[in-house]
Amino acid sequence: MIANLIAADPTLALEIIERTASTPRVRQALELSLAPAFLLVGIGSIMNVMMARLTWLAGRIERLAEPTEGACNISHANELAWLRRRRKLARLAIKFSTGAAVVISFEIAVLFLSAYIEPRIGTFVAVLWIVTISLLITGLIYFLRETLLAADGPKTDGA
Repeated sequence: MIANLIAADPTLALEIIERTASTPRVRQALELSLAPAFLLVGIGSIMNVMMARLTWLAGRIERLAEPTEGACNISHANELAWLRRRRKLARLAIKFSTGAAVVISFEIAVLFLSAYIEPRIGTFVAVLWIVTISLLITGLIYFLRETLLAADGPKTDGA
């Protein structure tokens, strides 16, 4: 591939090699992408907690949905409905958090490449950051709603 690039346009190949061989440029690119990388680690940690809750919810729903001996009472049905609402919120939280992780990963790549390209892409990077934070906030709001619903417990006939 490099041989094809050099054969096609030797000056372009030399320019790319010169730009990427610059240690200060590589260091600057890595420094620029460090904060988003830490955010990506944080998002991953949050998603780990969300997935643990979703896994527990799925297991509990499966156990309650299994046919049991005797009639299914109202509290059983209420708990199942409550768990399904929680599962829906947990899934939405994970979807938005995953979206944030994808966008911030793309931003890390863009920040790294920005050290080697001429066009100024600061506005694009800022938009990616805003999209990431918006997706993360939305995911956290859904996660908060799920935890509040969990804290309230299932509705009973007496409530």
